[in-house]
Amino acid sequence: MQGLVVWIVLLLSAGLAQNVAAVEKLVDEGRFQEAYEAGLRLGSAEGLVLAARAASYFAGYLANDNEKADWFGRAEAAARRAIQADNGDAEAYFELARAQGRLSQYRGILESLGLAGSIKENLDRTLRLNPRHAGARVALALWHHSLIAKNVGWLYGANSNQIMPLFSEAIRLEPQAIIHKIELAGVLAAQGRKEDARNQYEAALTIAPRTAADRFDLERARREMAALR
Repeated sequence: MQGLVVWIVLLLSAGLAQNVAAVEKLVDEGRFQEAYEAGLRLGSAEGLVLAARAASYFAGYLANDNEKADWFGRAEAAARRAIQADNGDAEAYFELARAQGRLSQYRGILESLGLAGSIKENLDRTLRLNPRHAGARVALALWHHSLIAKNVGWLYGANSNQIMPLFSEAIRLEPQAIIHKIELAGVLAAQGRKEDARNQYEAALTIAPRTAADRFDLERARREMAALR
């Protein structure tokens, strides 16, 4: 009897892994709305993380301007459900921070600033759970940069000396991640370091895209590099 129970558990686990892989494939192919719905249907922490990611990607890459806030809100809700399902899932906290960061762009100044502490807390949790999480390092670098640019960094402990080391470590961990180089280029351009920014855009453009998100990011790199003056 015990052997049968173990067999059933293993079978269910294998089925869940296959379903998660199927949702991940939808995300990679750029079928973000389908991936969002499929992730919600799974209901597991992994499925909900993918739903949150798909919603953020759809909002950022494909949604009309009047849809973006709604889809980032869906991403936030899915990430919170993922944390409820497994409060030790680093990706759930990262997706929550990502959604909150983007939502802050659509909320009033006081509410958006109020999110800053929560974003930092969720990124810190991501890194405590997964110290090698490169995306969280990039997001944390952008958190420092954004608050300093808004002249409110002192309220939250943002530190300009943290920005470049965080980017450097992220790129060391994931040297083939296109988005890390693009985000770094954007910060360098904002700092007036346009030649350095151009070098990062050019480096990103040498990397072959693996996913739909990569292809969208390369289009962004071309646009932003062309806009450098």
